[in-house]
Amino acid sequence: MIVAYGFANLLQSVAAARTTVHHTFDPGLLLRLAGHRTYLVGLGCQIGGFVLAFLARRDLPLFLVQASVAAGLGVTAILGVLVLKWRLPAAEVALLGLLFAGITALVLSARPAPSKQLGTAGSIALLVALGVIAVLGFFAVRLHGAPGSVALGSLAGLAFSSAAVAARPLASAPSAEAFLADPLFYLLIAHSIVGQLLLGLAMQRGSTTAAVAAMDAAGAVPAAIVGLLLLNDKIWPGREWLAAVGFLVTLAAVIGLTRYAEPQQHRSVARHRDRARSVPAGPADRPAPPQASTGLRRLTTRS
Repeated sequence: MIVAYGFANLLQSVAAARTTVHHTFDPGLLLRLAGHRTYLVGLGCQIGGFVLAFLARRDLPLFLVQASVAAGLGVTAILGVLVLKWRLPAAEVALLGLLFAGITALVLSARPAPSKQLGTAGSIALLVALGVIAVLGFFAVRLHGAPGSVALGSLAGLAFSSAAVAARPLASAPSAEAFLADPLFYLLIAHSIVGQLLLGLAMQRGSTTAAVAAMDAAGAVPAAIVGLLLLNDKIWPGREWLAAVGFLVTLAAVIGLTRYAEPQQHRSVARHRDRARSVPAGPADRPAPPQASTGLRRLTTRS
């Protein structure tokens, strides 16, 4: 799951940066992004990660699974170093080390257990949350730059967090008929679609790091709380401190990476578009695709 999300983060940012910036809550953005082959490949990676995460939630607590999604950002950085020859500053390397340590602590503290069911009240609460997130997203698209990335990324995280809450009890469905008849199945799909749209909008306004880090931070905490209080998530006795430290370290590392977020890729794409308009586009005159800049601040190439 972590590896799949890491590839998805990198590939989906490419299409988002190359697509016209949307200033409205327009689902047509997903159709435009689908016109990019890299976005479709990244979306395939994200779907693969989603399926693996769904299977993991059948027995593993949400505080582990949701925090592990954040580790995909670290995989994205490693891919950038190996494939795109990025150079990571020492601070970024340290934050990636903290991210790995936090996930390791969560793995050691998590106790597998089947989920409790949410019931009718839980389904209604998820439906209300869907409406609230959509309304907030309608207004958040008016923000630009880093504030827009963080706001929309946070809302995407809340949507994906709600989808995770729905997935935890749904993964224990006794049969395919019960799975398809459960309202949680349709709430999971609806929250996932809204989250994907919000994430695409977030990546257009700033860097991948800002959008993904905001999404991970906003998505991990609510799901972890709901899981521990309502869904029978368990921690090995005597390791509560390890779970708390691991969770906080993981979130701190992800949030710390946002300081390197700069919308440089979007400016680079804009420069090349301006150059293409002013210079005849002969075969030898076409501008080369923009190069990703050094470190996580240059992760603006997502989809």
